[in-house]
Amino acid sequence: MNRIDLEGRRAIVTGGARGIGYATAERVIASGGHAILWDLDSAALDQALAALGGKASGRVVELTDADAVTAAADEAAEAGSIDILVNNAGITGGNGKTWELDPGIWRKTVEVNLVAPFLTSRAVVPIMLKAGYGRIVNVASIAGKEGNPNASHYSASKAGLIGLTKSLGKELAGSGIIVNCITPAAARTAIFDQMSQEHIDYMLSKIPMNRFVEPAEVAAMIAWLASEDCSFSTGAVFDISGGRAVY
Repeated sequence: MNRIDLEGRRAIVTGGARGIGYATAERVIASGGHAILWDLDSAALDQALAALGGKASGRVVELTDADAVTAAADEAAEAGSIDILVNNAGITGGNGKTWELDPGIWRKTVEVNLVAPFLTSRAVVPIMLKAGYGRIVNVASIAGKEGNPNASHYSASKAGLIGLTKSLGKELAGSGIIVNCITPAAARTAIFDQMSQEHIDYMLSKIPMNRFVEPAEVAAMIAWLASEDCSFSTGAVFDISGGRAVY
C-alpha cells in the first residue's frame, strides 16, 4: 500500500461503519489521519470503532435530518479541525421497473443518496471556509453516468450527486476547498443485500475486468482526492469502474 499523506487531517466519513466507508476510515488512519465515522447503525458503529483500535471516533447520525447533521458537525469542529468530508452513505432502494417502484422508496433513496450529502456539505463547508482548507469527496456511482435499468431511483440520485459535486466545486473554487466525486462500479458489500441477483449479474456483465471493485481500491482513490496532492481538480468525476465507463 502506498502511503498517501493525510498526517494530522481529520476526516468525516458517512456510512463509515462498513463497506467502502469502513475501508476509507482504515485508509485515512493508515495515512496518518483521524477518521470520524457517522453512521445510523449504532451496533455496527461500535464494532467498527473497536476494530479501528481507538484511532477513530464516531457518532450515530440521521443524515437526512438537517438539525442532527448540524449538531454532529458542530461536535466534530469542537474536537478539532474538519479537513475532509467523504459523503459515502447510500442505499439502493431495491430493484424494479420505474413505473412499479413505490413512491416512498423512490423519495427515501433520493433523500439518503442526494439530500444527505447536501445537508452534510451545508453543515461542514462554513467550517472549512473559516479554515481556508477542505476536501470533499462524494461517492456517486457508474449508475449515475449510465442509468441502470430497474434502478431509476438509485441512478437518478447518483446523477444528482454528480451535479451537486460540479456546482459546489465551482462555488468553492479558489477558496482552498476542493470538491470531487467518484463513480465506482459495484463493490460486493452489504448493499448487495438490497439488490436482486438478476441485477447483480447485470452489473457484473457490464464490467470489462469481469469482477467487482474492492472497497480498498475505492478507498485508495478517495484518500488521494482527500489529500493536498489533489490541488487542481475540482467539480470533477473520477471513474473507477473496471473499464465500464471510459468517459
